[in-house]
Amino acid sequence: MPGECPFKVEGVVTEVRSERTGMVRLENGHVLFGFLTGRDAGKILLSVGLKVNLQLSPYDLSVGRIEMNERR
Repeated sequence: MPGECPFKVEGVVTEVRSERTGMVRLENGHVLFGFLTGRDAGKILLSVGLKVNLQLSPYDLSVGRIEMNERR
């Protein structure tokens, strides 16, 4: 349905593919592709072991937007 809100899950970066992309392992063991958007790219430097939040769309659960975890 149009306008469905995305939801957030917590994970840890396991692989950095470029400055803005990487693989994130969730608490349940699933590994997803994550990316930074323009507004967050300058604030976050991806590194292995970094705890992040992924914002997922209900339409594609294999890709998420990386956001900084508030409880670092």
